[in-house]
Amino acid sequence: MKFPYLRAAALALVLGVSPAAAQDKILNVSYDIARELFEALNPQFAAEWKTQTGRDVTIDQSHGGSSKQARAILEGLNADVVTFNQETDIDVLVEGGLVDANWREAFPNGASPYYSLPAFLVRKGNPKGIKDWSDLARDDVQAVFPNPKTSGNGRYTYLAAYAYGLDQNGGDQAKAQEFVRKILSQVPVFDTGGRAATQTFAEREIGDVLVTFEAETGGIAKQYEAQGFERVTPSLSLFSAFPVAVVKANADKNGSTEVSTGYLNWLYTPAAQETLAQNYYRVTDKDVAAKHAADAPEVKLVTVDEVFGGWDKVREEHLSDGGILDQVFVNQ
Repeated sequence: MKFPYLRAAALALVLGVSPAAAQDKILNVSYDIARELFEALNPQFAAEWKTQTGRDVTIDQSHGGSSKQARAILEGLNADVVTFNQETDIDVLVEGGLVDANWREAFPNGASPYYSLPAFLVRKGNPKGIKDWSDLARDDVQAVFPNPKTSGNGRYTYLAAYAYGLDQNGGDQAKAQEFVRKILSQVPVFDTGGRAATQTFAEREIGDVLVTFEAETGGIAKQYEAQGFERVTPSLSLFSAFPVAVVKANADKNGSTEVSTGYLNWLYTPAAQETLAQNYYRVTDKDVAAKHAADAPEVKLVTVDEVFGGWDKVREEHLSDGGILDQVFVNQ
């Protein structure tokens, strides 16, 4: 693959800055459950970057709840790029003057190289017979997922359950809110991020079903193979973009804009898409997606725009102080 942003080196000469001064080192600040994914991706990019530029690159990682990570960047965490699981967390960085307002146009597919959806992981044999969101509201079922206030993972779960409640109740907002309130009231532990929620379910053996991104259910089932966890795809779920962006203010300051942009562009290449698909993410490359179709069961996917009127409305109506999330979360 040729990196189009290598022409930045020529521009650097015009501006009187030596390309050698560019730091081939970046910090990728990412969501909580992406550790193994980027452990697989980063060495591949480093090898490709070395081939194309003759230079080595070091990629440092920081992982945590997506919203918590965004706040850390605003408070000074020196991220060059973000690979998040929540668009609103990048918008927060735009408001903070760290990311360009048109970040969605900077890369293909709305700056989302891959996507997923909230899905279920149940215990061996699925003893509670959990098949859909309605089962999570049963009195005898405890769902485990991270706190929607601190985790993009948990927020997508909340919104997916809400979307299902609207779908099943003819768009009745009050009934959808009561449905989500019942699910939230039975969550035994609200961890701050997806990785901690996984440990609560898999290692502490709390709860009947783990709700997390479909990609994570595949990885957990593989990691804890001896426990026999089973993956369940609900009838309806929420399209979950995994957006990426260059943190321009930091990258410009660090001299890492060239490698940061090349890194995010590389995520769209067939090699990176194959690794993403092997980690159970749904990918945008049609050939790679077709190859892994068996790992992507059919599901009715709805979007935030379709159901909620866009992320701005979600932030205003659901996520603001005193919003719908606070109202249904009041006793948690």
